[in-house]
Amino acid sequence: MWEKESTVTQGASIPLVIEVVSTNWRDDYYKKFADYEEMGIPEYWITDYAALGGRNFIGNPKQPALFVCELVDVLSILSKPFSINGQQIHITVSIGITINDVSDRKNVEQLLQQAQMALSQAKQQGRSQYQFYSPKINAQLQERLSLENELRGAVERGEMVVYYQPLIDLHTRQVTALEALVRWQHPTRGLVSPAQFIPIAENNGLIVPIGEWVLRTACAQNRAWHLAGIKPIRMSVNLSARQFEEPNLVEVVTQVLEETGLPAAYLELEVTESFLMSDIQHSLKILKQLRELGVWIALDDFGTGYSSLNYLKRFPINMLKIDRSFVQDVTSNPDSAAITDAIIALAKSLQLKITAEGVETIEQLEYLQKRGCEEGQGFYFGIPAPAERTTAILKQNSQQMEEVAA
Repeated sequence: MWEKESTVTQGASIPLVIEVVSTNWRDDYYKKFADYEEMGIPEYWITDYAALGGRNFIGNPKQPALFVCELVDVLSILSKPFSINGQQIHITVSIGITINDVSDRKNVEQLLQQAQMALSQAKQQGRSQYQFYSPKINAQLQERLSLENELRGAVERGEMVVYYQPLIDLHTRQVTALEALVRWQHPTRGLVSPAQFIPIAENNGLIVPIGEWVLRTACAQNRAWHLAGIKPIRMSVNLSARQFEEPNLVEVVTQVLEETGLPAAYLELEVTESFLMSDIQHSLKILKQLRELGVWIALDDFGTGYSSLNYLKRFPINMLKIDRSFVQDVTSNPDSAAITDAIIALAKSLQLKITAEGVETIEQLEYLQKRGCEEGQGFYFGIPAPAERTTAILKQNSQQMEEVAA
């Protein structure tokens, strides 16, 4: 995975701190970035400033009033894919900005700290974003740091729990799978939203042990349901980008399946386009190894990333999941309807299963059903629930299926 993180201070000059996570082509990338004129970046944006340490760049905007416009343009330029050694590389960009005069070198360190705070906020908003520093951001960062410290050891303290949300056959209305979703039951904060702690875990690497714990817990629970006489169904578990980069991922999945006794055919791993496209050859290798285990592979949030049809046909996947952003207004927005129809048609032509996320109304359900979508997931069918409540749902589902079969 490649990632550029930029911090900017406006005034006499603008430092950009650039971090490339993957080491495979890091030096080649820096050489590419140094040729700013070819990339279309204004010359006054980029002046090497090695005194700051690492790979830092300083510029001087000629027209501060146009700074934000230039910033958006530069961010767009840096986000474009480029080629290194014949391979296309996709990079995401986040920029933090603080407004002040940096002519006084004594203030540079403080300004960079402020810009780093703004950068952290920009990253929380999603990739390819920029954020200006403010005292409020400082307070938010302190809260984030506090949460990060409390997150360490949460698994060992038994604070993490797994909730399960059903995936439904749109034609029979039976439960065909469950998605495992991690929740943090904090001793004083209560149930912490995944939107708060997952980005922190992804940034500091805690998502790897947390993700492995979720995988093991979900597989063990699914096996327990099988042994209890409940009809076997798939268990869907999300893989983060950090997990996918781990060199022992396939070994971990193999070990979990062996330890829990869950047949591989009842495990589905969800991956996203964005991190698959960051290193296509690596992605193809890992996906192939996982499929050889017998595990299902679902491509999550399809339609929101690069959506390269050329690579889609090469990825050994079983399932496409239509992102909720298309489903939520599929009955009122012609564009969302057209995209949804196209994804369903594409999945059928490639002989892939198809699931729609975020189904919340009967109108959405009927639309998807008429278009031939096979599975649905969303609040219309059920909210994520702990294992105890999910057990009752599955028992009822198994009984209904037995009655239909009889």
